[in-house]
Amino acid sequence: MISNKTKYALKAVLMLTGKYDSKEPILIAEIAEKESIPKKFLEAILLELKNKGFLRSKKGRGGGYLLARSPNQISFGEVIGLFENPFSALPCLDAKANRRCGECKKGSVCGIQLVMQEVYRATSSILNVTTFQDVYDRMRNTNREAMYFI
Repeated sequence: MISNKTKYALKAVLMLTGKYDSKEPILIAEIAEKESIPKKFLEAILLELKNKGFLRSKKGRGGGYLLARSPNQISFGEVIGLFENPFSALPCLDAKANRRCGECKKGSVCGIQLVMQEVYRATSSILNVTTFQDVYDRMRNTNREAMYFI
């Protein structure tokens, strides 16, 4: 499960992906309204994304945020990893903690850890190769398929 902060970051980057070719910055208020994100919370998220090099901003009239890199060069895994480690709830999978669970008496071999490592590797693999451009294109194609013509 991901936090609202991460979900909002993903939604904002997806929206900016749709505007990437126009090279026009998007106002925070517009992103907040269209994606149903609380504006103050979004401001903090966008600033964090900017500070980590995912976004750039333009001040003044016609200002706002835009992607700093092409959306086909930004993966879902990068953005999720900026805000959280979805497997940090298991100390044995948290690379920073590098410790085993408190209740584990098995030493270095734990069946739960083995399976969860596989889940982590598979999930990470998908997230790290899936770019925002991939997802945006999928969304556009899905929306086209749902159109009905009479």
